[in-house]
Amino acid sequence: MYPLLRPALFQLNPETAHHLTLSGLNAAYSLGLSGLLAARSDAQPRTVMGLTFPNPIGLAAGLDKNGDCINGLAALGFGSIEIGTITPQPQPGNPKPRLFRLPEARAIINRMGFNNDGVDTLIANVRHAGFSGILGINIGKNALTPIENAADDYLICLRKVYAHASYVTVNISSPNTKNLRQLQNDEALDKLLALLKSEQEKLADTHGKYVPLALKIAPDMEAGQIAQIARLLMQHRIDGVIATNTTLSREGVTRLPHGNESGGLSGAPLRDKSTAVIRQLAAEMQACAGQGLGEPLPIIGVGGILCGADAAEKIQAGASLVQLYSGLIYRGPALIGECCKAIGELS
Repeated sequence: MYPLLRPALFQLNPETAHHLTLSGLNAAYSLGLSGLLAARSDAQPRTVMGLTFPNPIGLAAGLDKNGDCINGLAALGFGSIEIGTITPQPQPGNPKPRLFRLPEARAIINRMGFNNDGVDTLIANVRHAGFSGILGINIGKNALTPIENAADDYLICLRKVYAHASYVTVNISSPNTKNLRQLQNDEALDKLLALLKSEQEKLADTHGKYVPLALKIAPDMEAGQIAQIARLLMQHRIDGVIATNTTLSREGVTRLPHGNESGGLSGAPLRDKSTAVIRQLAAEMQACAGQGLGEPLPIIGVGGILCGADAAEKIQAGASLVQLYSGLIYRGPALIGECCKAIGELS
Protein backbone atom coordinates (compact mmCIF):
# COMPACT_ATOMS: atom_id res chain seq x y z
CA MET A 1 0.00 0.00 0.00
CA TYR A 2 2.83 2.45 0.77
CA PRO A 3 3.92 2.89 -2.88
CA LEU A 4 0.39 4.18 -3.53
CA LEU A 5 0.47 6.56 -0.57
CA ARG A 6 4.00 7.93 -0.95
CA PRO A 7 3.37 10.34 -3.85
CA ALA A 8 0.62 12.05 -1.86
CA LEU A 9 2.72 12.19 1.30
CA PHE A 10 5.67 13.64 -0.63
CA GLN A 11 3.44 16.49 -1.82
CA LEU A 12 3.05 17.56 1.81
CA ASN A 13 5.47 19.47 4.02
CA PRO A 14 7.80 16.80 5.50
CA GLU A 15 6.79 17.48 9.11
CA THR A 16 3.10 17.47 8.21
CA ALA A 17 3.56 14.15 6.39
CA HIS A 18 5.45 12.77 9.39
CA HIS A 19 2.66 13.53 11.87
CA LEU A 20 -0.03 12.36 9.45
CA THR A 21 1.77 9.05 8.96
CA LEU A 22 2.05 8.41 12.72
CA SER A 23 -1.65 9.21 13.16
CA GLY A 24 -2.48 6.83 10.31
CA LEU A 25 -0.39 4.04 11.84
CA ASN A 26 -2.15 4.48 15.17
CA ALA A 27 -5.53 4.34 13.44
CA ALA A 28 -4.55 1.23 11.48
CA TYR A 29 -3.40 -0.47 14.67
CA SER A 30 -6.59 0.43 16.54
CA LEU A 31 -8.71 -0.96 13.70
CA GLY A 32 -6.61 -4.12 13.34
CA LEU A 33 -5.52 -3.12 9.83
CA SER A 34 -1.75 -3.00 10.30
CA GLY A 35 -1.39 -6.21 8.34
CA LEU A 36 -2.47 -4.34 5.20
CA LEU A 37 0.60 -2.11 5.48
CA ALA A 38 3.31 -4.76 5.84
CA ALA A 39 3.74 -8.51 5.87
CA ARG A 40 5.06 -9.96 9.11
CA SER A 41 8.83 -10.43 9.18
CA ASP A 42 10.27 -13.88 9.63
CA ALA A 43 11.27 -14.75 13.18
CA GLN A 44 15.04 -14.53 13.55
CA PRO A 45 15.61 -14.26 17.31
CA ARG A 46 18.98 -12.81 18.32
CA THR A 47 20.32 -12.24 21.80
CA VAL A 48 22.11 -8.91 22.00
CA MET A 49 22.96 -6.96 25.18
CA GLY A 50 21.32 -9.80 27.09
CA LEU A 51 17.97 -9.14 25.36
CA THR A 52 16.21 -11.44 22.90
CA PHE A 53 15.21 -9.51 19.78
CA PRO A 54 12.56 -11.34 17.69
CA ASN A 55 14.32 -10.22 14.52
CA PRO A 56 17.38 -8.04 13.77
CA ILE A 57 15.53 -5.05 12.25
CA GLY A 58 14.80 -2.15 14.58
CA LEU A 59 13.30 1.31 14.25
CA ALA A 60 15.87 4.04 14.85
CA ALA A 61 15.22 6.89 17.27
CA GLY A 62 13.82 10.14 15.91
CA LEU A 63 10.74 8.88 14.10
CA ASP A 64 8.64 8.58 17.28
CA LYS A 65 10.19 11.09 19.64
CA ASN A 66 7.49 10.99 22.32
CA GLY A 67 6.38 7.36 22.13
CA ASP A 68 3.07 8.35 20.51
CA CYS A 69 2.97 5.43 18.07
CA ILE A 70 4.79 2.51 19.69
CA ASN A 71 2.23 -0.19 18.91
CA GLY A 72 1.44 1.11 15.44
CA LEU A 73 5.11 1.04 14.47
CA ALA A 74 5.80 -2.31 16.11
CA ALA A 75 2.91 -3.84 14.13
CA LEU A 76 4.87 -3.20 10.92
CA GLY A 77 7.18 -6.09 11.84
CA PHE A 78 10.10 -4.45 13.62
CA GLY A 79 12.09 -6.55 16.06
CA SER A 80 12.57 -3.50 18.30
CA ILE A 81 11.38 0.08 18.59
CA GLU A 82 13.59 2.94 19.79
CA ILE A 83 11.79 6.12 20.84
CA GLY A 84 13.16 9.59 21.62
CA THR A 85 15.44 11.46 21.72
CA ILE A 86 13.84 12.69 24.92
CA THR A 87 15.05 15.46 27.24
CA PRO A 88 14.25 16.27 30.88
CA GLN A 89 12.08 19.26 29.98
CA PRO A 90 9.85 19.78 26.94
CA GLN A 91 11.39 21.88 24.20
CA PRO A 92 10.21 23.08 20.78
CA GLY A 93 13.42 22.33 18.92
CA ASN A 94 14.85 24.50 16.18
CA PRO A 95 12.82 26.95 14.07
CA LYS A 96 10.90 25.61 11.07
CA PRO A 97 11.48 24.65 8.33
CA ARG A 98 13.87 22.06 9.73
CA LEU A 99 13.20 18.87 7.77
CA PHE A 100 14.00 18.46 4.07
CA ARG A 101 13.67 15.61 1.59
CA LEU A 102 16.24 15.10 -1.16
CA PRO A 103 14.45 12.49 -3.30
CA GLU A 104 17.10 12.43 -6.04
CA ALA A 105 19.60 11.16 -3.46
CA ARG A 106 17.09 9.19 -1.35
CA ALA A 107 18.21 11.35 1.55
CA ILE A 108 16.88 13.58 4.32
CA ILE A 109 18.41 16.60 6.05
CA ASN A 110 17.06 17.50 9.47
CA ARG A 111 17.90 20.09 12.08
CA MET A 112 15.04 19.25 14.43
CA GLY A 113 16.98 19.97 17.62
CA PHE A 114 15.54 17.34 19.99
CA ASN A 115 11.98 18.69 19.76
CA ASN A 116 9.96 16.67 22.25
CA ASP A 117 7.32 16.87 24.98
CA GLY A 118 9.68 15.97 27.84
CA VAL A 119 10.52 12.74 29.61
CA ASP A 120 7.40 12.65 31.81
CA THR A 121 5.10 12.71 28.77
CA LEU A 122 7.10 9.96 27.09
CA ILE A 123 6.78 7.76 30.19
CA ALA A 124 3.02 8.32 30.26
CA ASN A 125 2.82 7.28 26.60
CA VAL A 126 4.90 4.15 27.25
CA ARG A 127 2.61 3.16 30.10
CA HIS A 128 -0.46 3.73 27.94
CA ALA A 129 0.96 1.64 25.08
CA GLY A 130 1.55 -1.40 27.29
CA PHE A 131 4.07 -2.65 24.73
CA SER A 132 5.68 -5.98 25.61
CA GLY A 133 8.40 -6.04 22.94
CA ILE A 134 11.93 -4.64 22.93
CA LEU A 135 11.70 -0.90 23.60
CA GLY A 136 14.75 1.35 23.51
CA ILE A 137 14.54 4.86 24.95
CA ASN A 138 16.98 7.41 23.57
CA ILE A 139 17.99 10.21 25.97
CA GLY A 140 19.62 13.61 25.44
CA LYS A 141 20.16 17.01 27.00
CA ASN A 142 18.04 20.14 26.81
CA ALA A 143 19.32 22.83 24.47
CA LEU A 144 19.48 25.40 27.29
CA THR A 145 21.55 23.15 29.55
CA PRO A 146 25.21 24.23 29.39
CA ILE A 147 27.44 21.53 27.94
CA GLU A 148 29.42 21.36 31.20
CA ASN A 149 26.16 20.32 32.95
CA ALA A 150 25.04 17.87 30.28
CA ALA A 151 25.61 14.83 32.51
CA ASP A 152 22.90 16.11 34.86
CA ASP A 153 20.30 15.91 32.08
CA TYR A 154 21.38 12.42 31.05
CA LEU A 155 21.19 11.21 34.64
CA ILE A 156 17.72 12.72 35.13
CA CYS A 157 16.45 10.96 32.02
CA LEU A 158 18.16 7.68 32.86
CA ARG A 159 16.60 7.59 36.31
CA LYS A 160 13.14 8.33 34.95
CA VAL A 161 13.09 5.95 31.98
CA TYR A 162 15.01 3.06 33.53
CA ALA A 163 11.98 1.10 34.74
CA HIS A 164 10.20 1.47 31.38
CA ALA A 165 12.97 0.63 28.90
CA SER A 166 14.41 -2.61 27.55
CA TYR A 167 17.60 -0.63 26.91
CA VAL A 168 18.60 3.04 27.09
CA THR A 169 20.54 4.86 24.36
CA VAL A 170 22.70 7.85 25.26
CA ASN A 171 22.68 10.27 22.34
CA ILE A 172 25.79 12.45 22.30
CA SER A 173 26.07 12.62 18.52
CA SER A 174 23.23 14.73 17.13
CA PRO A 175 24.65 17.65 15.14
CA ASN A 176 21.56 19.76 15.90
CA THR A 177 22.15 20.59 19.59
CA LYS A 178 24.93 23.11 20.06
CA ASN A 179 28.23 21.61 21.30
CA LEU A 180 26.66 18.18 21.93
CA ARG A 181 29.31 16.32 19.94
CA GLN A 182 31.97 17.71 22.29
CA LEU A 183 30.86 14.93 24.64
CA GLN A 184 32.53 12.43 22.28
CA ASN A 185 35.94 13.88 23.15
CA ASP A 186 38.15 11.71 25.35
CA GLU A 187 38.01 13.44 28.74
CA ALA A 188 34.34 14.44 28.50
CA LEU A 189 33.29 10.96 27.36
CA ASP A 190 35.34 9.22 30.04
CA LYS A 191 33.64 11.28 32.75
CA LEU A 192 30.15 10.87 31.30
CA LEU A 193 30.44 7.09 30.88
CA ALA A 194 31.73 6.70 34.43
CA LEU A 195 28.74 8.63 35.82
CA LEU A 196 26.22 6.73 33.70
CA LYS A 197 27.68 3.32 34.53
CA SER A 198 27.66 4.09 38.24
CA GLU A 199 24.03 5.22 38.04
CA GLN A 200 23.05 2.16 36.00
CA GLU A 201 24.43 -0.11 38.73
CA LYS A 202 22.50 1.75 41.43
CA LEU A 203 19.29 1.62 39.41
CA ALA A 204 19.73 -2.10 38.75
CA ASP A 205 19.81 -2.68 42.52
CA THR A 206 16.83 -0.39 43.14
CA HIS A 207 14.60 -1.89 40.42
CA GLY A 208 15.82 -5.47 40.59
CA LYS A 209 16.57 -5.58 36.88
CA TYR A 210 19.51 -4.73 34.64
CA VAL A 211 18.73 -2.37 31.75
CA PRO A 212 21.55 -2.19 29.18
CA LEU A 213 23.13 1.11 28.13
CA ALA A 214 24.12 1.87 24.54
CA LEU A 215 25.99 4.91 23.21
CA LYS A 216 25.03 6.47 19.86
CA ILE A 217 27.99 7.94 18.01
CA ALA A 218 28.55 10.18 14.99
CA PRO A 219 29.98 9.14 11.61
CA ASP A 220 32.16 12.25 11.34
CA MET A 221 35.18 11.13 13.36
CA GLU A 222 38.83 10.46 12.64
CA ALA A 223 40.19 6.94 13.04
CA GLY A 224 41.99 7.84 16.27
CA GLN A 225 38.81 9.10 17.90
CA ILE A 226 36.90 5.96 16.93
CA ALA A 227 39.67 3.88 18.49
CA GLN A 228 39.54 5.89 21.71
CA ILE A 229 35.74 5.62 21.90
CA ALA A 230 35.97 1.85 21.45
CA ARG A 231 38.47 1.63 24.30
CA LEU A 232 36.42 3.83 26.65
CA LEU A 233 33.22 1.90 25.95
CA MET A 234 34.91 -1.36 26.86
CA GLN A 235 36.74 0.07 29.87
CA HIS A 236 33.45 1.35 31.32
CA ARG A 237 31.59 -1.86 30.41
CA ILE A 238 28.91 -0.09 28.39
CA ASP A 239 26.56 -2.66 26.86
CA GLY A 240 26.40 -1.63 23.22
CA VAL A 241 27.09 1.05 20.62
CA ILE A 242 24.84 2.44 17.89
CA ALA A 243 26.70 3.50 14.76
CA THR A 244 25.84 5.98 13.45
CA ASN A 245 23.88 9.19 13.75
CA THR A 246 23.49 11.64 10.83
CA THR A 247 26.46 13.25 9.06
CA LEU A 248 27.53 16.85 8.53
CA SER A 249 29.05 15.88 5.18
CA ARG A 250 27.26 17.02 2.04
CA GLU A 251 29.14 14.74 -0.32
CA GLY A 252 26.92 13.84 -3.25
CA VAL A 253 24.08 16.27 -2.46
CA THR A 254 25.52 19.79 -2.69
CA ARG A 255 24.04 20.44 -6.14
CA LEU A 256 20.57 19.19 -5.20
CA PRO A 257 17.66 21.32 -3.97
CA HIS A 258 18.04 21.69 -0.17
CA GLY A 259 21.44 19.97 -0.40
CA ASN A 260 23.17 22.79 1.48
CA GLU A 261 20.65 23.15 4.29
CA SER A 262 22.26 22.93 7.72
CA GLY A 263 21.63 19.88 9.89
CA GLY A 264 22.31 16.17 9.77
CA LEU A 265 22.18 14.23 6.50
CA SER A 266 20.73 10.72 6.51
CA GLY A 267 19.69 8.22 3.89
CA ALA A 268 21.65 6.67 1.02
CA PRO A 269 24.60 9.14 1.09
CA LEU A 270 25.35 8.08 4.69
CA ARG A 271 25.59 4.35 3.93
CA ASP A 272 29.30 3.99 3.23
CA LYS A 273 30.35 6.38 6.01
CA SER A 274 28.28 4.49 8.58
CA THR A 275 29.51 1.09 7.41
CA ALA A 276 33.13 2.24 7.59
CA VAL A 277 32.65 3.32 11.23
CA ILE A 278 31.04 -0.03 12.06
CA ARG A 279 33.92 -1.90 10.46
CA GLN A 280 36.54 0.11 12.34
CA LEU A 281 34.67 -0.08 15.65
CA ALA A 282 34.48 -3.86 15.35
CA ALA A 283 38.20 -4.09 14.62
CA GLU A 284 39.16 -1.72 17.45
CA MET A 285 37.03 -3.57 19.99
CA GLN A 286 38.50 -6.88 18.89
CA ALA A 287 41.96 -5.39 19.48
CA CYS A 288 40.89 -4.17 22.93
CA ALA A 289 39.59 -7.65 23.73
CA GLY A 290 43.00 -9.01 22.82
CA GLN A 291 44.47 -6.64 25.39
CA GLY A 292 42.30 -8.06 28.16
CA LEU A 293 39.51 -5.44 28.20
CA GLY A 294 36.73 -8.01 27.95
CA GLU A 295 34.44 -9.08 25.14
CA PRO A 296 33.75 -6.71 22.20
CA LEU A 297 30.47 -4.82 22.54
CA PRO A 298 27.61 -5.49 20.14
CA ILE A 299 27.13 -2.87 17.44
CA ILE A 300 23.74 -1.74 16.16
CA GLY A 301 24.22 -0.48 12.61
CA VAL A 302 22.17 2.40 11.25
CA GLY A 303 22.65 4.75 8.33
CA GLY A 304 21.74 4.54 4.67
CA ILE A 305 19.87 1.23 4.63
CA LEU A 306 17.63 1.44 1.55
CA CYS A 307 17.50 -2.25 0.59
CA GLY A 308 18.16 -5.68 1.98
CA ALA A 309 21.71 -5.74 0.66
CA ASP A 310 22.50 -2.57 2.64
CA ALA A 311 21.31 -4.24 5.85
CA ALA A 312 23.34 -7.38 5.14
CA GLU A 313 26.41 -5.22 4.49
CA LYS A 314 26.10 -3.69 7.98
CA ILE A 315 25.99 -7.18 9.53
CA GLN A 316 28.99 -8.30 7.51
CA ALA A 317 30.89 -5.20 8.66
CA GLY A 318 30.40 -6.22 12.29
CA ALA A 319 26.91 -5.15 13.40
CA SER A 320 24.68 -7.53 15.35
CA LEU A 321 21.45 -5.66 14.59
CA VAL A 322 20.39 -2.83 12.29
CA GLN A 323 17.96 0.07 12.53
CA LEU A 324 15.96 1.91 9.86
CA TYR A 325 14.74 5.48 9.54
CA SER A 326 15.23 7.32 6.24
CA GLY A 327 14.94 4.10 4.25
CA LEU A 328 11.51 3.61 5.77
CA ILE A 329 10.45 7.03 4.46
CA TYR A 330 11.55 6.18 0.92
CA ARG A 331 10.71 2.47 0.77
CA GLY A 332 7.94 1.99 3.30
CA PRO A 333 7.27 -1.01 5.58
CA ALA A 334 8.20 -3.55 2.88
CA LEU A 335 11.83 -2.65 3.60
CA ILE A 336 11.60 -4.31 7.02
CA GLY A 337 10.84 -7.76 5.64
CA GLU A 338 13.33 -7.32 2.80
CA CYS A 339 16.14 -6.52 5.25
CA CYS A 340 15.15 -9.38 7.53
CA LYS A 341 15.24 -11.82 4.59
CA ALA A 342 18.64 -10.56 3.39
CA ILE A 343 20.19 -10.89 6.84
CA GLY A 344 18.66 -14.35 7.27
CA GLU A 345 20.33 -15.47 4.05
CA LEU A 346 23.76 -14.64 5.48
CA SER A 347 23.63 -17.50 7.98
